[in-house]
Amino acid sequence: MYLPEHFAEDRPDQLHALMRSYPLGTLIIHTGEGLDANHIPFELLVAEGEQGVLQCHIARANPLVEQITDGMPVLVIFQGPQGYISPNWYPSKHETHRQVPTWNYQVVHAHGRIRLRDDERFVRGLVARLTRDHENKSQQSRPWKMTDSSTTYISQMLAAIVGIEIKIDRLVGKFKLSQNKTSADVNGATAALDTLGQSALANSMRNQSND
Repeated sequence: MYLPEHFAEDRPDQLHALMRSYPLGTLIIHTGEGLDANHIPFELLVAEGEQGVLQCHIARANPLVEQITDGMPVLVIFQGPQGYISPNWYPSKHETHRQVPTWNYQVVHAHGRIRLRDDERFVRGLVARLTRDHENKSQQSRPWKMTDSSTTYISQMLAAIVGIEIKIDRLVGKFKLSQNKTSADVNGATAALDTLGQSALANSMRNQSND
């Protein structure tokens, strides 16, 4: 990934926060048939291993189950807020006419080693934690839990999925948030983004400029 110094983000707490806020990662592996990408919600366990561990589950019918070998290197990409930035939003553009369009975004690349976890206890615990976390985030008045369904049905569903664990070796973050622009230009862009309903990106830009 092309990574100019002013867009590099290496603070673990910031990288972890993005991964948790936007847990749908793109898992990229190299198979005998070439590159393959799958989009999967992950759980991040920062206290495990030196760099943390990612866990998820996939359908047993997914070809990944046969393609994965223990310890093979993989890449998981997490993408946060992103959007187009018009030069018209910069006050300096109207003064100098020396601005061009760009795209702002936040991404984290997690490099690691993968292995399958094909055991019912692991998968059951993972599903319970993911469900509890995301039911709470979606502000359900009565959060769904596995005991809402019959034991037989849940066992059938769990038998149809396989767990995955990725030991993270390295995290690379790129937060491209107009750090190379003046405060006035950043304020102009964030105001325009707020008007367009892209407040998540606007807030990220504001927070970055205040660090």
